[in-house]
Amino acid sequence: MVDVGEKTPTRRRAVAAAQVRVSAELIGKIASHTVAKGNLLDVARLAGIQAAKRTDELIPLCHSLPVEHADVQAWIEGQLIQLRAEVSTFSKTGVEMEALTAVAVAALTVIDMGKAVDRSMVIESVRLLEKSGGRRGDYLAPELTSASAGARQPAADSADHEKVPPITAAVLTVSDRCSRGQAEDRSGPALTQLLTARLGAKLVASECVPDDEQTIRARLTTWAREAPQPDLIVTTGGTGLGPRDVTPEATAAVLDRRHPGLLELVRKKCGPKSDRVFLSRGEAGTIAQSLVINVPGSLRGATESLEALVDVLPHAVAMLHGGGH
Repeated sequence: MVDVGEKTPTRRRAVAAAQVRVSAELIGKIASHTVAKGNLLDVARLAGIQAAKRTDELIPLCHSLPVEHADVQAWIEGQLIQLRAEVSTFSKTGVEMEALTAVAVAALTVIDMGKAVDRSMVIESVRLLEKSGGRRGDYLAPELTSASAGARQPAADSADHEKVPPITAAVLTVSDRCSRGQAEDRSGPALTQLLTARLGAKLVASECVPDDEQTIRARLTTWAREAPQPDLIVTTGGTGLGPRDVTPEATAAVLDRRHPGLLELVRKKCGPKSDRVFLSRGEAGTIAQSLVINVPGSLRGATESLEALVDVLPHAVAMLHGGGH
């Protein structure tokens, strides 16, 4: 099994589909509820849901996951039985296999329920349609059109699919050595990649500055109050106990409102993996219409801290711009 012990739990969701081609005779019996074994579509749905919950027992190297939601839909289109599964969890790894297993077992159940009528049934496809969550970002099947995506799907939960404009972001690396060209800035580019992949954010500014309080204050104020005025400003570096670690003091001096709860969330999620998260003195809050967050300077500390916040940041930005709860 892949070791996911160091990964941060995030909200995960996956949707898969399958289709089974059957005879016109079997379609007629399904529609008239005269299949000998019972309601074929309902039994297939229940079999798929049960399979999603037991995927780790069926697929040898799958992790055991706390499946929070599993739904399987089944319907007739012509001579096809269409199957669609949606599975979600809050965990360290994704639920693609749970969704795929759900539709695969549902398809096999269609064959089992209908084989007395039609021995020529064919499972024509089992495929992943979409996934969200995790470091590699979201996925949408290339062939998936908006029309097919909307077919037979339940209404989306507004809390899970909140409609907000694309987030603009800026990344400020605070490091004496990086600003002098004596060390490579690794955390800044990694945060940029994470913001782009996980939030679909557009980077509008990035810079590396020394551990100087006045310089940090000036850059944060200029970005937030003049240009480019990003929705989100993430700083990396200078949050520890070193004599030159002044990023929290510089940030606190220019914040309009503090928001310590965001970094409490980081400590809650990252604390079980490393006690060092409690050594970071980062600040979070707002300057005008920009949300500012300090994360540590190490590559791991920076990325894991931001990973801990990605699920709440779209809603935080929406609220900052006048959106409701």
